[in-house]
Amino acid sequence: MSKLLAVGTVAFDAIETPFGKTNKILGGSGTFVGLAASQFGIETGIVSVVGGDFPEAYLSMMNEKGINTDGIEIIKSGKTFFWSGRYHNDMNSRDTLITELNVLEDFKPVVPEKFRDAKIVMLGNLHPSVQDSVIAQMTEKPTLIVLDTMNFWMNIALEELHQVLKKVDVITINDEEARQLSGEYSLVNAAKKIHDMGPKFVVIKKGEHGALLFNEGNMFFAPALPLAEVFDPTGAGDTFAGGFCGYLAKTGDISFENMKNAIIYGSNLASFCVEKFGTERMQELTSEEVINRLQAFKELTQFDIKLS
Repeated sequence: MSKLLAVGTVAFDAIETPFGKTNKILGGSGTFVGLAASQFGIETGIVSVVGGDFPEAYLSMMNEKGINTDGIEIIKSGKTFFWSGRYHNDMNSRDTLITELNVLEDFKPVVPEKFRDAKIVMLGNLHPSVQDSVIAQMTEKPTLIVLDTMNFWMNIALEELHQVLKKVDVITINDEEARQLSGEYSLVNAAKKIHDMGPKFVVIKKGEHGALLFNEGNMFFAPALPLAEVFDPTGAGDTFAGGFCGYLAKTGDISFENMKNAIIYGSNLASFCVEKFGTERMQELTSEEVINRLQAFKELTQFDIKLS
């Protein structure tokens, strides 16, 4: 069975949107990646850290979905990472209300022996030096290393980010981050600049406007499925990454042509994530629902045209 190693946060979120608000609920980049990847019947291992306040029931839920949690360190005397945010009416912008790093502040990931030969590695949005330490623990060179980052790390750890970018195959960032990292406004030019930093493939996420894939002069665009209601965008980008990596781990094909399919699978799963608060929708998602919506994606993007 193909193995996917996902390194990221397993956390508590408290979210407020125009549709309502929550108390502390399950969140974190590693959690969303793992739940998305669980749709592909592959073996996914999460490396993260939580405190003694983290419910055993959440870990059991992940295990039941085939997610290996041996790499989630539990610090009994500590508290789990907590983030609280409020989304604006457009659901594209938000204000961070609370960030409590807690046990994440001194997180030193340890990759379980079982996953040190994973073919696909997803490095979630963490300090670049932490991401680099995970690569160093792999006993076999992964087929594909995918890295997510954000403007926060570009502001405080740009040199370390450039070092780890030399070692990865794919970077997934949003359009604003791509412009900051590259210094280019045009996303085509931004992708070229980022490609020169190391990654062979550049994935630029544009939220409700879809995602772009770049590779050595090749380009592909996948739209986001138009939805009647978006309740909570939190975790959509990580769900996209989990679907992208999960599909590639299942198929074992990392060609540009197959990455197009992976982009569609990632976008498809992200469209479910936003329908309810936190991880709720991803926990209850069925394979039948996934296939039905994939068909809707196909109908949205497929057309016949006569070229004369």
